Amino acid sequence: MHILKEGQTVQTVTSRMPCTAEKFLGGGGQGEVYRADLGGQKVALKWYFPAQATRQQRAALEVLIKKGPPTAKFLWPMELTESPEVPGFGYIMPLRGPQYKSIVDLMKRQAEPTFRALATAGLELADSFLELHAMGLCYRDISFGNVFFEPNTGEALICDNDNVAVDGETEGGVLGTPRFMAPEIVRGEARPSMQTDLYSLAVLLFYMLMVHHPLEGKRESSIKCLDLPAMNKLYGTDPLFIYDPDDDSNRPVPGFHDNVIAFWPLYPQFIRDLFTKAFTKGLRDPLARVRESEWRAAMVRMRDAIIYCPKCGLENFYSAEKLKASGGNPGTCWSCNAALILPPRIRIEDAIVMLNWDTKLYPHHIDNSRLYDFSKPVAEVNQHPTDPTIWGLRNLTDEKWVITTADGEILDVEPGRNVRLAVGTKINFGKKEGEIRI
Repeated sequence: MHILKEGQTVQTVTSRMPCTAEKFLGGGGQGEVYRADLGGQKVALKWYFPAQATRQQRAALEVLIKKGPPTAKFLWPMELTESPEVPGFGYIMPLRGPQYKSIVDLMKRQAEPTFRALATAGLELADSFLELHAMGLCYRDISFGNVFFEPNTGEALICDNDNVAVDGETEGGVLGTPRFMAPEIVRGEARPSMQTDLYSLAVLLFYMLMVHHPLEGKRESSIKCLDLPAMNKLYGTDPLFIYDPDDDSNRPVPGFHDNVIAFWPLYPQFIRDLFTKAFTKGLRDPLARVRESEWRAAMVRMRDAIIYCPKCGLENFYSAEKLKASGGNPGTCWSCNAALILPPRIRIEDAIVMLNWDTKLYPHHIDNSRLYDFSKPVAEVNQHPTDPTIWGLRNLTDEKWVITTADGEILDVEPGRNVRLAVGTKINFGKKEGEIRI
């Protein structure tokens, strides 16, 4: 028996508009969510169970509605709802499209996103929580149950935002989700805050990339009964990263933890270094945790490092460290073991972008004032129309580029024209300069 019946109408508190429940979508510990119609607009309607419809919860929602969403990625409370026929209250929020999948689907392998999609989702999540924290708010319950993504593009959405609170004012409400809560919360030493959000975000990103929990290794597999005391020890009083460089006693066990054993070595070293920092120093010192801005930069760098296997076409990663250590050998494909062939690459200041057949450059690549701007490509790799051995970089901007070839010739590249991907060619994009390398 649901709180609201299909076709039942409630009313928004401020605009006094009728909102009609159309279909039950799901329920949780706090209430139930319905697809609803608000003046012809499809929205999501959440209605609280009587025990959860407290004055404190209503006041918290009023604060969130007044502040507005940090970014469009948050399915943020829009307006309170009430009805003389139904006890308590609810609120409306944007409706999530059916193309979005949960991280649970990823864990169950019911969604198979590309590395590019995962990096994009990680970028959008890190950026979104950075914007949330910049407003002085903490999420309190970052977990894979509250995040959805579009598997083909990586576009992310964050739901269940009614538990967001002003940082430092979290005496009541949720503490978080088991396995995602920071150790100090598990130990009962702290309440949710921006710093505990950073720990939960790192766990979420590890789950997304490694399909595994960062603390579940040999210790977890040897536990006979994962009861509350065991969980408190594993995640609170005695946590240990499975790839801690100074303590190998909690390494993943073959046959039990095969996902992380397979995925961990595939990622670039800078990604593994960030996770190591998050779950060594970050376990012990909340102030030493990886910041959202660090994750954001790493996810963009990971996108730019993707290369394709020439045999099976699957994504691999370029690694300058591995290339140098191997004397210039890019290695083999993780999937089919074929020898990898590096495409040309462009260095733009400190960034290196692999110029694959489908690579696009974006505003943030060529303009420091357009931070992580993926709004519209400014350049794209394309093939010569009559000679398939020749590849170029097309100028998609409205401004001309100036190039300097390896032999010193200076040429203009007008909008819509191409510059050949030749070693040593330097491209002046206006605010930044890049150089083609092999």
